[in-house]
Amino acid sequence: MSAPGSNFEKPVKAGAGGEYAGAEMNCEATRLMLAAKRGDKPAFDALVDMVRSRAYHVARALVGSNEDAMELCQEAFLKVYKARETFREGEPFLPWFHRIVRNTCYSFLRNKKRVRPLADFERETDGEDVDFQIVDDDAGPSDATISNERAQYFWSAFKGLSAKDREILALRHFKEFSYKDIATALGLPEGTVMSRLFHARRRLRAGLDPHVFPPEETAGGEERRR
Repeated sequence: MSAPGSNFEKPVKAGAGGEYAGAEMNCEATRLMLAAKRGDKPAFDALVDMVRSRAYHVARALVGSNEDAMELCQEAFLKVYKARETFREGEPFLPWFHRIVRNTCYSFLRNKKRVRPLADFERETDGEDVDFQIVDDDAGPSDATISNERAQYFWSAFKGLSAKDREILALRHFKEFSYKDIATALGLPEGTVMSRLFHARRRLRAGLDPHVFPPEETAGGEERRR
């Protein structure tokens, strides 16, 4: 890649990158992006380190395989770098970045013919009608890496969810973001985030074997911390 900095050229790995919480992360990421826009190459490297873990987990939840998720994260970072001059003063970075990651994954899935519309799928009235089913994918660890039956049941149920459900569950449960953090990343009101999570958990729970996952042990039983 021709973008600057050794950090950007490193492969994206699960769990890589520094961690910030809530508003602090959003403010720092925005500050670094504005610095990168002005030509500060080390700032862009620091930004990549900060958000690479978030990008990887969301991409992996959407496209399945580790390898594809890593490649798509690299592609998303390259898009961010190329589009740096279009980033507007006063715009928070995380929602802008999340849209790039999401759209990069969706384009990959469409090109691979792995999506189909959800004509009869139950949708929440959250102002967004776009959703689709991801087909013929291997979301989650490969069979060889799943160590127990419970994990197999979970990933089997997760694969049956829509793109929107996967996305929001990944942000909440894989990375443990607060409702406020998710609202910032998705550009949605917190109430919409809570509603979408409730319905996504309900659909996930419906796909789980109740004998293996009692109701209080599923994602729907997770405490409502903020």
